[in-house]
Amino acid sequence: MLNRLDLRGLGTNVAEKLPRPTLDGDEPVAVVRGILDDVKDRGDAVLLELTSKFDGVDLDTIRVPDAALDAAVEALSPELRAAMDVSIANVERFHQHQLRDAEIIERPGMRIEAYQRPVDRVGAYAPGGRAEYPSTVIMTVVPARVAGVEDIILCVPPSVEHGGIAPSVLAAARLAGASEVYAVGGAQAIGAMAYGTESIKPVDVIAGPGNIYVALAKQMVAGDVGVAAAFAGPSEVVVVADETAVPDFAAIDVMVQAEHGPNGLAWLVTWDEAVADAVCEAGEKLMAVAPRAADIRATLDASGYVALVDDREAAVAVVDAIAPEHLELQISDAETLARTVRNAGAIFCGNYAPASVGDYVAGPSHVLPTYSSARFASALTVADFHKDHHIVSIQPEGLAELGPHTVTLATQEGLAAHADSVRLRMEADPG
Repeated sequence: MLNRLDLRGLGTNVAEKLPRPTLDGDEPVAVVRGILDDVKDRGDAVLLELTSKFDGVDLDTIRVPDAALDAAVEALSPELRAAMDVSIANVERFHQHQLRDAEIIERPGMRIEAYQRPVDRVGAYAPGGRAEYPSTVIMTVVPARVAGVEDIILCVPPSVEHGGIAPSVLAAARLAGASEVYAVGGAQAIGAMAYGTESIKPVDVIAGPGNIYVALAKQMVAGDVGVAAAFAGPSEVVVVADETAVPDFAAIDVMVQAEHGPNGLAWLVTWDEAVADAVCEAGEKLMAVAPRAADIRATLDASGYVALVDDREAAVAVVDAIAPEHLELQISDAETLARTVRNAGAIFCGNYAPASVGDYVAGPSHVLPTYSSARFASALTVADFHKDHHIVSIQPEGLAELGPHTVTLATQEGLAAHADSVRLRMEADPG
């Protein structure tokens, strides 16, 4: 089920011994760059052509009518509607706690007001093709709405099965608060949101996970447009297990992220060889009845590992080197170990805290950093859709105190006009 790495005897010096994820060489980079350039040049025509080529769906227009969104909501089963409502409520509640009130900083003669302002327009992306992801719609659109963004568009690749976007995704878009929905995916959707086409107005920030082509496209448009949550690419998980872990639980959780398809990572880390054997044995039994066994096995064959380490500290060293999207600690005293981890997108503690709950209903967004970008990035939050503003007001008495220091620093830097802009005011009659 998993490729075995024996890291025992290395202590915490394990980083150089770990296989590293790759971006599949130069070919995807060149393909994505070509698509983005084509979208800039030919707009909607490229979106329709590539939707036919890559998704197998021929469309006359990429904009989904509002009536289709309303109809999708009406068609939801009571169970699915209830699940979506719970997910939306929990995601909204969690992200409301991230909002900050304006702050006033005052000292004699000077006042600074610091506050947040949302961007005007956000482009959310939800994957398609292999599966339908109403959860990703919720996890991208709701945080943007909580942040105060008024205009939130959604791009989703259509499927042959539905002849467009899956109804569950359309319903989630309406319930979560998307203002426009477009049936387009891949790097071309990222290009359309970044640069605009005849149908799609450009956005200020793009958010949402995707395959390697989507993630690379977001990297390439960053700077022309804001890109949230670092490198949100194919899914990853590390499960750390000890003798208290339930083998079936650990095995299924390794399989869960591999279920998304290629290019992901799935690791089991343990300091107990018997645990490694038990989890791998449980995984083979679960794989035999898994509906997506082929996808899971292909991902695990390429990038699934069981790492045997010396102890808990060595396990943390492996985790920090991988910097995984999801980390599950199925060990005793999991919360204590969790606080020593430096690099992980989301951490789940205990045998009854699978990452799947975080994927759907816990509250934090499941849009998380991948490809080791958890070393410097975090889960999607309202901050990804905010700009920090400040207003500085200064009275003569404030300038009298701070002006001389400003003049000194400006003079040191050889910027005479900077110094004079203060000196002239200090020498003027305030009356």
